[in-house]
Amino acid sequence: MSFLTAEWRKLALVNYEVPPELLTDLVPHGTELDLWEGKCMISLVGFLFTNTKLLGISVPFHTTFEEVNLRFYVKRFDGKEWKRGVSFIKEIVPKPALSLMANTIYKEHYVTHPMRHQWKTEADKLHVSYEWRTKGQWQSLQVEAQNRLRCIEEGSEEEFITEHYWGYSKVNETKTNEYEVKHPRWEQYPVLNCEVNLDFGKAYGPQFAFLDQLIPSSVILAEGSEISVEKKMTL
Repeated sequence: MSFLTAEWRKLALVNYEVPPELLTDLVPHGTELDLWEGKCMISLVGFLFTNTKLLGISVPFHTTFEEVNLRFYVKRFDGKEWKRGVSFIKEIVPKPALSLMANTIYKEHYVTHPMRHQWKTEADKLHVSYEWRTKGQWQSLQVEAQNRLRCIEEGSEEEFITEHYWGYSKVNETKTNEYEVKHPRWEQYPVLNCEVNLDFGKAYGPQFAFLDQLIPSSVILAEGSEISVEKKMTL
């Protein structure tokens, strides 16, 4: 049985090219940075969990909630094939129990803040926003897109960003937790505009402050799908 099942919906992914040395100390043991055409990528991601179940059981008041995370891309060779995955710098959710579970079991980097989201459809446009409050101040990630789905092209940056099916969490300098995330290939909405209202330096540390002025390499709005998170294995 999967550890967690849910739907991830309306994933807004804002992607930046960063110097690889920015992430050197964060790369989990046994993995290495996964580069896109020689470029090191980092993504700010907002989305909605729905129909969430833990070990097949719906937990009251914890089935639908927002998440915003900052992540980067890694890969691991298991002796037979490369596993392409993500590692998280910080994940924000609105429920303390979610942070406690993820940090205790998977050694992730969850924090709890008040959150809200809004999806609006106007004529042929779709507006998606995710907001979270830190130290009394609301921060946000907003995307405007055409309200029509299209395939994610093979070999594209969008495919690289969305087609990572493993999670890696750094336990310490010699241990890493690995877990599989299963979902079908996603479709995307053509993005028209994006606005990020966030102080990266305050949120993630001074080494990330330069992201405030950096123009994103790309912005993706994926519809998402049903997903499952499998039980972890410690490497």
